[in-house]
Amino acid sequence: MELSESVQRGLQSLADPSSFDRRSYQVLVDVSFRSLLSSQADPSVLDQPELKQIDQILLKQSHTAATTFILEAVKQNADKSTISSCLEELSFSADRIEIFYSTHQEHRKEVERLLASIGRCPPHIHDASWCLQYHVKNDQVDKINEPFYLISLNTEKERSSDDINFTCTVEQLQIPDVKLLVESSVLQCPGRHNKRQSE
Repeated sequence: MELSESVQRGLQSLADPSSFDRRSYQVLVDVSFRSLLSSQADPSVLDQPELKQIDQILLKQSHTAATTFILEAVKQNADKSTISSCLEELSFSADRIEIFYSTHQEHRKEVERLLASIGRCPPHIHDASWCLQYHVKNDQVDKINEPFYLISLNTEKERSSDDINFTCTVEQLQIPDVKLLVESSVLQCPGRHNKRQSE
């Protein structure tokens, strides 16, 4: 499985016993599956007693990496050896691989149904807009000095319209999936893609 650098870093943190002890690791794996399968986005999903002592940024990065890995493993119908070898490369111990795999097997069918419910035909993009912003600083760091894009895609699927909004850095914009998504929206909506360019 090919994983982005940020997902690999998040999983390596999850594999590190100094960041996640055995109990907090197990809870985070369970929470990652539950958050994918929950019908409502629950902002308090990470508010578990076993996860309170973990740095919140590290916790969120590891949670995002774990959910991404879960979806990729199910999407690719990965078997035990594929999952094990991928996690071994990221410094997971045999015990942690076994915990992950047993939880994966327990919820695999539910995640497959979830992915199948999304459908095979993605929504048709019929309008796109973007805005270039610039981060000067945030709560954790005094200076960031990083540009980022706010991208809005207006989509239509089965006669219902929906807006998809997301932000990404210049680096993330170069990831093939994001780049393809944005480029295809620009091709489908000529003349509209730069209407909100600012700053």
